[in-house]
Amino acid sequence: MEKTSKSAKIFLALIFVILYVPIFYLIFYSFNSGGTMNDFESFTWEHYAAVFSDTRLIMILINTVIVALLSALISTLIGVLGSLGIVYIRNKSLRNSILSLNNVLIVSPDVVIGASFLILFTMVGVKLGFASVLISHIAFSIPIVVLMVLPKLQEMNSSLIDAAADLGATRRDILRRVIIPFIKPGIFAGFFLALTYSLDDFAVTFFVTGNGFSTLSVEIYSMARAGITLTINALSGIIFIVTLLLVVGYYFISQRGGKNPTGMGVRK
Repeated sequence: MEKTSKSAKIFLALIFVILYVPIFYLIFYSFNSGGTMNDFESFTWEHYAAVFSDTRLIMILINTVIVALLSALISTLIGVLGSLGIVYIRNKSLRNSILSLNNVLIVSPDVVIGASFLILFTMVGVKLGFASVLISHIAFSIPIVVLMVLPKLQEMNSSLIDAAADLGATRRDILRRVIIPFIKPGIFAGFFLALTYSLDDFAVTFFVTGNGFSTLSVEIYSMARAGITLTINALSGIIFIVTLLLVVGYYFISQRGGKNPTGMGVRK
């Protein structure tokens, strides 16, 4: 048993090394004054300065953050409401069908989703740009939020709701003071996952973005096609650090929420 556990740990460590070494290699050379990824000459911040002095890149960064925040907020709201609706569907076959459709959207290739949205927007007459990207990001984030929130709702003991109703709580009070505090960890998980997915999405965004609007992932792809520069390394390093901070932030929030999952204090 110990041998199996040790082998599993070694295998897991190997997977992490394979995943993270290329990222750290890329970030390491973003500080190279030589301008290439062959020989490290000396430490410099010039590539990061080039990123922050590029007005166009700053605007694209702002566009990316705005789309990510809005899509995460809206998809979280819709996903929570959708999860509540799914839980309270009494017809088991209908509930399972809706869950299956939700899961299909999660595992569907991004290329298929992006092409589908492109065809839809072309048919409806929606101009490709900010609106089309935002709608697409909301759409592919909702199933993620549902997947995060639904297990917390299923864990919830129905006696909590019955007790609140017996004490005279309205449906609004039950939702605000009982259900939402209990599923808060799932809501935060869904929000941060939706935010992360939106920030690093390329395939769907590539299909639905238009002239005059771009996100960082699409811009990095365009820059890479013109030739790899260490500015791309610096930009990728910034994105990685931001994503890491989001994950750490979510971890501390979830740890804090885990101490009091119902969000209600104990009265003496």
